[in-house]
Formats: sequence, C-alpha cells, structure tokens
Amino acid sequence: MIQRIQTVFLFLVAVSMILVISFPIWQQVNPDQTQMVTLNAWSLTTTDNTSQEIIKSEGNIYLGILALIATGLALFSLTQYKNRTKQMFLNMINSLVMIVTLALIIYTSHQANAEINPDVNGAFVLGFWAIFGGMIMNLLANRFIRKDEMLVRSVDRIR
Repeated sequence: MIQRIQTVFLFLVAVSMILVISFPIWQQVNPDQTQMVTLNAWSLTTTDNTSQEIIKSEGNIYLGILALIATGLALFSLTQYKNRTKQMFLNMINSLVMIVTLALIIYTSHQANAEINPDVNGAFVLGFWAIFGGMIMNLLANRFIRKDEMLVRSVDRIR
C-alpha cells in the first residue's frame, strides 16, 4: 500500500538526494582569503572572493548523475510496494549508489583541498549531510519493508 511508513521514508530519500543536487557539498577558502572553492553535484568551482567571478571550473558530472540515479531508484522502489523483495533489493542497490557517491565526494574534496589549502580542512555543507540523511531513511525504509514481509509470512504460516 502507498500509505505505509516506508513510503514516507523512500520519499524522503528522494528529497535528500535532490538536496544533494541542489545545494553545495563542500567549500574551502585559501589561506589568503582571496579565493573560495565550492564543490556541488555538477562542478568544482574556484571563485574570487572580492569580485565573485569564476576563476576555474571543473566538471564533476558523475556526482550529479549518481545522485539522480539514487533519486530515481528511491522513487521507483516507492512504486514497487506490491513486491517487497524487489523493493528491498532496489533499496540495497540504492544504498550502494549512495555509498559510491559519498566516497567520490570525499575523494574529490580531498584532492581539491590538497591543491588550495592542505593545512586546513574544508567545510562539508548541506549537500554532503543530506546524503547521510538519505542513507538513514533508506535503512529505515528497508527495516519496515522487512518487518511487513515477516508479518505477511507469519500470517501465511498460520493459515
């Protein structure tokens, strides 16, 4: 049924991955406070703090694509409420996609940090923490799907 609690959790997974796409993930300022590097789902951008013009921009389209895949998987899993085993499998794949996305974000931010200011770590912002929220919601959805499946099996055993 659509009105189950796991449906809400799967919808929140999709919302959190849209937050990853929409908001910055990581930011760092160089030691002179003249340039700022910002990582979002689509690019790694270096801007000048005084004039706010873009100095350098590198495409990181793979982060955005992985976030879109995780969003699509969550929404597709939401519609598969009649087949709970398929729904759990889709959520497992979605967890793997989010872990790969998280690993690539950490790797990319570490590489960018080494270039601009290796002494001080950058700040992870909303887009980064939204992935953790999505992972937690995905785990909760899987837990409630598994609970429903066990309940259905126990009722079938009684009959």
